[in-house]
Amino acid sequence: MGLLFNVVLAVFAATGSFLFGYDSGVMAIVIQSPHFLKFFDTDTTSSVIGAVNATFSGGAFFGSFMGGFTMDSLGRRKTIMIGAIINLIGALLQCTAQHLAMILVGRILAGWAVGLMSMSVPVYQSECAHPKTRGLIVGLAQQMIGVGFIVSTWVGYGASKVPPTNSFSWRFPLAFQCFPCLVIICGIMFFPESPRYLVETDRADEAMRVLRKLHYDGSNDEWLETEFNEIKLTIDAERAITAPGWRVMFTVPAWRTRLMHATLVQVFTQMTGINVIGYYGTIMYKNLGITGDRNLLVTSIYNVVGPIFNFVFIVFFLDRVGRKKPLLFGTIAISIALVCEAAIGSQIPGATGSRRDALSGAGVFFLFLVSCVFSVSFGPISWVYASEILPLSIRGRGSAFATGVGNWLVGTVWSQVSPIALGDITYKFYFVFVAFNLCVTLPTIWFVFKETKQLTLEEIDLLFGDRALGTLPDNLDDKQREIELERISEARKKLAGTNVTAVH
Repeated sequence: MGLLFNVVLAVFAATGSFLFGYDSGVMAIVIQSPHFLKFFDTDTTSSVIGAVNATFSGGAFFGSFMGGFTMDSLGRRKTIMIGAIINLIGALLQCTAQHLAMILVGRILAGWAVGLMSMSVPVYQSECAHPKTRGLIVGLAQQMIGVGFIVSTWVGYGASKVPPTNSFSWRFPLAFQCFPCLVIICGIMFFPESPRYLVETDRADEAMRVLRKLHYDGSNDEWLETEFNEIKLTIDAERAITAPGWRVMFTVPAWRTRLMHATLVQVFTQMTGINVIGYYGTIMYKNLGITGDRNLLVTSIYNVVGPIFNFVFIVFFLDRVGRKKPLLFGTIAISIALVCEAAIGSQIPGATGSRRDALSGAGVFFLFLVSCVFSVSFGPISWVYASEILPLSIRGRGSAFATGVGNWLVGTVWSQVSPIALGDITYKFYFVFVAFNLCVTLPTIWFVFKETKQLTLEEIDLLFGDRALGTLPDNLDDKQREIELERISEARKKLAGTNVTAVH
């Protein structure tokens, strides 16, 4: 079936990423509902609203770590399905909430589920992808996150048209989460398990059948055989130094380095400030003088722009330009946009008439620009790089740690702090992200990150020196060892060529 089936699999699995985007974006609309604010006796910049979003991120933090266990014990598909079941329960609690505790518990469960799916979906996609299209395949996770944001805001915008006394304005957007949950629960078991997980669990024949289903184009039998042997030999090599538990990720030097890469790319993604805009864009637009129905409309349009840029980038550019260059571009461009946004925000309070309107329009432009730049840099690449950089033996636990700490723990802090900061120090808050981007993110990506475009997951092992350190198990026969050493030599030549290209 080849590429078409691979794309269909990736899009379906990314329904879990859709839930990530929808659950993250829906509260930005819900907290604008007068009935919601009155029902729970709060306002948009209160600590209660911060807690509603922080419990979601906090739940996702623990959900990510749960994925570290279920990915290894139950597999990639079942982890995604478990996430959908938990999300369904959380959605039902939220849309039927009679008091704040139900909302908070529902948000914790939804976050727990999204944490599970945010780390398992990219890994599942990455392990099923062809190396030449892995950027596209895993980039679909970010695409569906964006689509989730779009649907959440337009569903919320439509629901807001009811009278202010009607709870439909916030109950229906929260109830809509149930639909993608049911799609995943009913459909995920019709798709195959990751071939690498199948080999790891001693189901080699099934793994070969899945590889053919994913990548066979009618004439590439030799490549499929080579890919299968790479996977099997890599797993055999890793088993020689793998120990049970989580400690091994920190004790094997090369694995510790790779875990650091996966975690940092998630931290840097959060430090662009993109989720602060996603969660609290309505407050930012209010600070720019955009209120009422116009505020919701601008928020809805904002969420459409990013996915358009993301789609063009992952289809036409990501697997050509690689990972590092877009990340460097994104760091610098987002920092410039946020500085401009802060400069405009500083002028809004004293402006009136047409000048105020012009400043408001410019402020909206730079927030939109952040989304566009993010969508051609950190948005898709954070998931691609984090999922491909980890070795198979710790991929489940490593992805859990990287996503849980790098994405959700950092996100939890900003979810709680941001509404208060945006209310108290307004535009000055942006400089926190600018300073971090320029002083930490930029030099780290430049000097530390590695280029991984179009390498197989097994060749990425060699990029970090894992299997060049004498870790091949003793029980490999002479023929296997000869094949492996020959493949290592060829891969080193390929890596040398890749690194030269990356420098230029």
